[in-house]
Amino acid sequence: MRNKIYLNEWLYLKPYNKQVSTDFYYLKICNEIWETFLSLPPDIRFSFPFFMDEDEFHLLSCFLTSYFEDLVSGTNIWNAFVKKHQELYQKPLPFYNVEEYYEEEINTQDIIFLIWYFLNSVQHEKFISPYNDFIEKVAFRIMEIFEREWEYAPENEHIRSYYQIDEDEDDFYVARYLMGTIFLKTYLFHTDTFLTIVNGEEKLMDEYKEDDNLLMFVKEFRDDIVHNTHTQLLALRSSEWAALIIGNDHLLHKKFNELSLRITSFFLYKGQDDENVFIEHIASGKKFNLTKKSYDHGDSLKEIDTILYISIVKWDGEWWFSGLQFIQPFNADLILDQKNSLNSRKTVDFLDYKTKEMQNTLELQYKAFLEFNNGQPIAFLPTDKMEAFINNYIEYFNESLQLSEKQKKDAIQRLKNEGFLNPETSLIDFSEKGQTGLVFFNPKTGLEMAFDVNAAFSLPFNPYFNAEKSKESLFILFMDESFSKELVMYCIDHSKNDLPFFQTAEGKMFLNNIDFLLQFWKKGNYYSKPSITLTGQKE
Repeated sequence: MRNKIYLNEWLYLKPYNKQVSTDFYYLKICNEIWETFLSLPPDIRFSFPFFMDEDEFHLLSCFLTSYFEDLVSGTNIWNAFVKKHQELYQKPLPFYNVEEYYEEEINTQDIIFLIWYFLNSVQHEKFISPYNDFIEKVAFRIMEIFEREWEYAPENEHIRSYYQIDEDEDDFYVARYLMGTIFLKTYLFHTDTFLTIVNGEEKLMDEYKEDDNLLMFVKEFRDDIVHNTHTQLLALRSSEWAALIIGNDHLLHKKFNELSLRITSFFLYKGQDDENVFIEHIASGKKFNLTKKSYDHGDSLKEIDTILYISIVKWDGEWWFSGLQFIQPFNADLILDQKNSLNSRKTVDFLDYKTKEMQNTLELQYKAFLEFNNGQPIAFLPTDKMEAFINNYIEYFNESLQLSEKQKKDAIQRLKNEGFLNPETSLIDFSEKGQTGLVFFNPKTGLEMAFDVNAAFSLPFNPYFNAEKSKESLFILFMDESFSKELVMYCIDHSKNDLPFFQTAEGKMFLNNIDFLLQFWKKGNYYSKPSITLTGQKE
C-alpha cells in the first residue's frame, strides 16, 4: 500500500497541468484525509473497501480536498449546486437535517453528501444509502481538519480563472471551452461525466484501434458528451452548469441557459451570403443558417446540393459550426437513405418538442389510449400479448382521427414527397424481456413499455401485483435510466400506501427526496421527450 498521495494525483482533478504554489498546501490536506481513512476503526475502515480500492481512496481524498479548495478560492462550483438545489427544493441539500447550515462555508452535511455522491457515482453496482454510519463517522473527522484550516487556507486564484468568462464575450468557442472545463476537468463531475468520457474513449480505442479516423471518433464522442449529456447531480447539461457558476447577474447567463443541443447529421448546401451559409437537414427538410463567424469553409462550397456531414449548435440566436464535418458530392442513394431514416429525423426532434402541433398530437393520442384501455393510462399484460395490444391501439387511434380518404391519400403523399417510404422499425422480441410487462401512455412522451416491474403497481386491474416482490421491481423502476420519471411517479402516486418499502425509514427518505434521486439515476432521460417525429415540417 502506498503511504502517500502524490502531486500528479492531486492535479488529476484540476483544469491545469502544471502546479501552482497553493497546490502543495492542499496536497498536504489530501494526505491528512488519506491518513484519516487509514486510521479509522476496523469496523468502519473495512466497510469502505467493500466499495472502493486504494486508488479510489486516494481519489476520494483529493475530491473532498477539492471541495474545501473550491469554497476557499471562490470558484463557485459547490455553491452553484447548493443554490440550484435550494431553488428547486427549498433546502440546500437532499437527505440531511440542514437547520444548522452555513451557505458558502464548510459544513459537515456537505462532506457526508459528497462521500455519498462519490460512492454512488464511482460505481453503479450497489446503491449506498445516504444514512450509512461509516459515512457520517468519517465525515466528522474530515470536518475537524477543514475547521482547523479554514481561517488559514490560501485562495487558489489560478483555478478561479478557469471558471470565469468576460461578460462581453461573443465567441461561442470561448463559451464551449468553459463548458468543456466544467465536464472534463472539474472535481465535482470527475466521477460522473469525466469517467463517462474516459470509459467511452477506451471502448472506442479498442474498437477502432486500426482505423485511421480513431482520433476523430474520440473527439466527436467527447464533444457530444460536453454538449448533450446531463449530470447525475440535478440532471443538468454543461451549459446550464456554466450559467450557474458564472451567476445570474452575468450577461452570458441567459445565453448559456438557452444553448441548444448539438445536432450532428447530413445536410444539403443551399447557398450563402456575406453572413451565413444556408443548409437543409436532409432527413427532415428543416432549414438552418450557419453563421460564417464559425465556418470558414464557405469558399470550398460551389455546387448547390453538395452534401455536408456536420455538427451545429445554436448559440445566442445563431447556428454555429461545432465539431466535425465531411463534404461530398450529391448522392441520391444517401439522400434517400436519410429521408427514410427515423433516427436521422430524430436528431432535430427537440426543435419540435414544445410546438403546438406536437402537444396536440400527444393529447389526441392520450385521449384515444384512455378510450381504448377502459379509461386507464396503463395496461398490464403477458409479454406475448403486448405486440397485439399496441398494434390494436395504433389502429384504434388511426380510426379515431376519422380522416377522409382524400386526407389519408394526402398524408401518404406528403410522406412520399419527403422520401419517407420505408421507415426503420425496431423489431423487439418481447418474450425475451420477461414474462410480464406493461404499456403506459406517458402524457409527455407517448407510449412506453416496461418489463418485469408489474409487482410494484397495486392497482385493482393489475393481476401481477406482489407486495413481497415489489421492492425489487421498485428499484428497477428507480435506477433503470430507460424508464421515465412519469412512470415511476405514477407507480408511487397510486401504490405507495400498499408497498412495504415505503413504510420503512429508507422508503420514507426516498419519498422525501424522490425528484432529486430520479435526476441522479435517470440523468438525460429525466426530462421526458416526446417519442413522436413530426413530418411535413420544413421550417
